[in-house]
Amino acid sequence: MDGLINKQVVFFGGKGGVGKTTCSSAFSLYLSRKGYKTLVLSTDPAHSLGDIFETELGNEAVKLAENLYGIEIDPEIESKKYIDRIKKQMKGGFSPLIINEIEKQLDAAYHSPGAAEAAIFDKFIEIIDVVGREYDRVVFDTAPTGHTMRLLSLPELMGGWLDGIIKRRKDVNELFNMVSKVEKSLEERAREDPIIDILFKRKISFEKARTFLVDHKRAGFVFVLNPQRLPVIETEKAIGFLERYGIPVEGVIVNRVLPERVDSDFLMKRKEVEEKFLKQIEEKFGDRVLCTIPLMEYDISGYQSIDRIAAFFDGSV
Repeated sequence: MDGLINKQVVFFGGKGGVGKTTCSSAFSLYLSRKGYKTLVLSTDPAHSLGDIFETELGNEAVKLAENLYGIEIDPEIESKKYIDRIKKQMKGGFSPLIINEIEKQLDAAYHSPGAAEAAIFDKFIEIIDVVGREYDRVVFDTAPTGHTMRLLSLPELMGGWLDGIIKRRKDVNELFNMVSKVEKSLEERAREDPIIDILFKRKISFEKARTFLVDHKRAGFVFVLNPQRLPVIETEKAIGFLERYGIPVEGVIVNRVLPERVDSDFLMKRKEVEEKFLKQIEEKFGDRVLCTIPLMEYDISGYQSIDRIAAFFDGSV
């Protein structure tokens, strides 16, 4: 667990309903109690981070406890900010005659697939800029696995796409150069193209995020799973996916494990099934298992219950 504590940014992921928010909240509280100024963020559109802490959260940091702050990223708000920012950047690079058409296309893009992921990733880039300055540690409570995989693969995918766009833009400017002898403004446009400038800045941002994500000393990913068939399968696939992209996986947390002693036929049968999957987890993930958290007899909500979960991170229970 010491390796995880030393990461500046930790992502908690996994299948929907396995307890990511509970574990990320408890780990964040644990870090704050260790003296690290910690920010915990939810990127899941179906937020429950504020419910866990019994506090209303939004797009701005709210103090949850000593050294602990929380944010629930609203994809709709971030998407609008993202589109508005692009509109502002583009206005200096086009004739006023076509600005209205560009704005119509950008407004349509606001509702397009992938816009939310791109906007949330912009927020991530914004957050990593303050790591080590405003906050010592940042913990991400991510959306279910598929959504998170798309989000984390953006730097790789967008890097290649931006390279292609920049090349095509340069090719267009070469054509402007060919006719610049008769029209000086075209020559100036080719030499100082604001669109290429915007694209280059965007590319640099994605490269920065990519460099951060693959830095084993600064970032790490933790999967939360339950000892059940589908979470085990999904976790194995997701670990393979992240490793292909070079994103470090620190390990797995096995959550909601039944107690050793059960007192009914139903629970005994469930325990037999669970033991089979616990054995699979040991075989598939081995020393990647960071800790095992039992199924609690009460609903996880409020600081007292989160604190009890946090105790499992330092081995005190």
